[in-house]
Amino acid sequence: MTAASLDVVAVGNAIVDIIAAADDALIDAEGLTKGGMQLVDAARADVLYGKMGTAHEISGGSAANTIAGMAALGRKCGFIGQVADDQFGKVFSHDIRAIGVDFTTPMRGEEPPTAQCLIFVTPDGQRTMNTFLGASQYLPARALDKVMIERAAVLYLEGYLWDPEEPRAAMREAIAIAKNAGRKVAFTLSDNFVISRHGDDFRALLNAGDIDILFANEGEICTLMDTEDFEAAVAAAAPLAQTLVVTRSEKGAIAIQNGVRAEVAAEPVDKVVDTTGAGDLFAAGFLAGQAEGRSLADSLIMGSVCAAEIISHYGPRPEADLKALVAARLG
Repeated sequence: MTAASLDVVAVGNAIVDIIAAADDALIDAEGLTKGGMQLVDAARADVLYGKMGTAHEISGGSAANTIAGMAALGRKCGFIGQVADDQFGKVFSHDIRAIGVDFTTPMRGEEPPTAQCLIFVTPDGQRTMNTFLGASQYLPARALDKVMIERAAVLYLEGYLWDPEEPRAAMREAIAIAKNAGRKVAFTLSDNFVISRHGDDFRALLNAGDIDILFANEGEICTLMDTEDFEAAVAAAAPLAQTLVVTRSEKGAIAIQNGVRAEVAAEPVDKVVDTTGAGDLFAAGFLAGQAEGRSLADSLIMGSVCAAEIISHYGPRPEADLKALVAARLG
């Protein structure tokens, strides 16, 4: 097996996030599930956009956010995701390449448009996401950059993208490419709604040994393992992957790697402004720590540092110097 020239290549939704402050009354009036994510069509996206006040428009997408965080930490990464040949598609492509990430996926036509995620942030920092998947759900297997996947030490897959049929097939092909090249596969469960629809697929991948690193939050791991008992869920899931990483919001995070468990507290934050991207940036810090050869505990701390930075401001992309924050925390 040749040495990897990229730390991580991710396959995920290429989305432009549109973020605005909102009160709980608006969330209730629109029948939204506070703190959750729902898929919407173009018409519903237009209605919700009309309800927004002043908004921030930022290139996003769960796996893309993780890759952006890793790039900010100095790691070499690539991204595979589908955009349309429209204004948002050009913005996304420019943004991700500008931070030093390899992005070679060809644009498709102007319809459907590049994906958008309309995010309402309530005063407690909770984000309620309404995602119009647009072009991102039409990522075909032929658009995969096989050489890029083979060059990366880790293939990172976004659970959100498992929902549409075409990118699901592409992700299965990406797993095969990575495994044939002797690379590791990481998977993030993304959301309970994804697990409710595709949990059987995810459990099959784990049982087949196709997932080496599994990322989840507390609710997701319980849903995947069909139990309300957190420790029982962790005990059931840990043997299925080389590394299991579970975030628990203010309760910190745990990781179990080849039977060894580490646990860290959450990093202190003066004020939670927007939790958009917290899990994404946690994964970025953890994967960067592992790429640097750090211990399991230090990798968790790096994830916590990155998550704390991201929830201190609007948007899913870091604004502070993540390398400096990690150095201050770990040396």
